[in-house]
Amino acid sequence: MERSVTPVNLLCLTDSILGRQSGGRKYGKAAGKTVASAMRRKKRGTLRSGKGGKGGKVKSRKQAIAIGLSEARKKGAKVPRKKAS
Repeated sequence: MERSVTPVNLLCLTDSILGRQSGGRKYGKAAGKTVASAMRRKKRGTLRSGKGGKGGKVKSRKQAIAIGLSEARKKGAKVPRKKAS
C-alpha cells in the first residue's frame, strides 16, 4: 500500500528528519490542515491577503503558508509564536 504525501504527512516527515521525538511536535495537526486549506484556496485563486480578505489576490506560496499559520493561531492550534520583526 502506497502512502500519499499530504501536508500533515510532510510535517511528520520533516520532524523525523530533524530528529524530534513523536511527542515533541513543533506544529499541531490542525495547523497542517489549515495551511493545506490555504494552499488549496491559493490554487483556486480565492485566497486574499489583508484584514477580512479585503486585500489583493495571494500569488506567493510563502504568503499562502503564512496566512494559513496565522489562521491556525487564531483558532488556537499548536503553532509557534511569530518572530518579532
